[in-house]
Amino acid sequence: MTNFVIPKEILKITETLEKAGFDAYLVGGCVRDLILKRVPKDWDITTNATPEQIQGLFEHTYYENTYGTVGVVNDESKDETLKNVEVTPYRLETKYSDSRHPDSVLFSNKLEDDLKRRDFTMNAIAYNPTNKNIVDLFGGQEDIKNKIIKTVGESDNRFSEDALRMLRAVRFEAELNFEIENKTKESIKKLSDKLEKISKERIKDEFVKIIMSKNPMKAIETAHDLNILKYIIPELEEGVDNTQKGAHIYTIWEHNLRALQHSADKDWPLHVRLAALFHDIGKPKSKRFDKIKNENTFYGHDVVGEKMTKEIMGRLKFDKNTTEIVTKLVRNHLFFSDIEKITLSAVRRIIKNVGPELVWDLMKVRFCDRIGMGRPVENPYRLRKYHSMIEEAMKDPVSVGMLKIDGLVLINVLKEKPGPKLGYTLHALLEEVLDDPKLNTEEYLQKRAKELLELPYEKLKKLGEEGRDKKDVEEAKEVEEIRKKFGVK
Repeated sequence: MTNFVIPKEILKITETLEKAGFDAYLVGGCVRDLILKRVPKDWDITTNATPEQIQGLFEHTYYENTYGTVGVVNDESKDETLKNVEVTPYRLETKYSDSRHPDSVLFSNKLEDDLKRRDFTMNAIAYNPTNKNIVDLFGGQEDIKNKIIKTVGESDNRFSEDALRMLRAVRFEAELNFEIENKTKESIKKLSDKLEKISKERIKDEFVKIIMSKNPMKAIETAHDLNILKYIIPELEEGVDNTQKGAHIYTIWEHNLRALQHSADKDWPLHVRLAALFHDIGKPKSKRFDKIKNENTFYGHDVVGEKMTKEIMGRLKFDKNTTEIVTKLVRNHLFFSDIEKITLSAVRRIIKNVGPELVWDLMKVRFCDRIGMGRPVENPYRLRKYHSMIEEAMKDPVSVGMLKIDGLVLINVLKEKPGPKLGYTLHALLEEVLDDPKLNTEEYLQKRAKELLELPYEKLKKLGEEGRDKKDVEEAKEVEEIRKKFGVK
């Protein structure tokens, strides 16, 4: 007997089924997670009730599939994982002719029938919240204890039924930090070509879960070893055993995976992780041997990589926005090289190319690139300098553009002719606003500008030059603070 903490919304559903005379078990991933002391991401319930009987017991349900799964809606729940709970009848499945879906589904009265059709032993465990008993017919608890991923029954049968299970095994390895059992591995290698029958949308969904796991590097290495990566992103495998040069101590393959892993270690978002994985994917195709330098070069690999990334993400059915963001990051990942030569104008061009909303994500990709090279220092002077220059380039300029009026107002409203007096007047106004920002109103500035324009030319010139000098001093202070923040000169 085991006592798990179950949300009241789930207990309400199981109790409702049992009061009506039906069985009610938690099943699948939620039971596995409870055993692992993890918070389940979703909750599944299985029962001997038919879909129509399930719907008759609950006020808000939906039933839009051929597998008997009824969605029970908990409108009042504040937890998104509890708003829609799937309740499925015990079922048997006939053969899978297309390696994707069962040809037909038969409902059953026996829990055993439902458990034996499931993919892995760790997901074939049922739990009854009322009597707190676990039903484990295939040794799932022992496999969880030993951190083993093993199919229910014959692996060949399970993977022939639904080939996506092979990729799911790799995904579980990444998410749970488990190991795939050897017989299960051999079956995956043997049947890997069946993944060709799986829709790209389903493959993409599993791939994203792998990328967003804590151990994506391990999972992609496993996918390569088990002969299934070539059905997802074969381009990555072009970097295997492909050596580089200079500061790179790893092959292109390992460098890309280490960059990805660093993005996962930092818990960065999907687009940063994808860009980290793909940033050097163009290197194998752009590799050339330079006889003069006596080394391999990869000129233009950023441009080649951009094109390849767009093709990969299109093939895997990623949405347009994510594709555009990732390809932009891949294209611009070589944005700086020599901090002694880089200028603020060059930094501004980078910001313009990727957009201010993405420039810091570009820096994250740069961090991943560095760590992927095996560099021990994560935040060296060079990268801190880049950070400082980006912040300098993005800061609001201390200029007459900050004022609530401009030269056109002086010309059109105050009837001043174009000439040096306009500039001196605006800079004199800027000095006052820098001293007291509350003065930066259109009403005050128009009134004060009229007074300044009536001053003798030399006096106005002196005030304007003092204002320009003050602007330069204020800008220098801001830059000094930014550089101090990042510990650079």
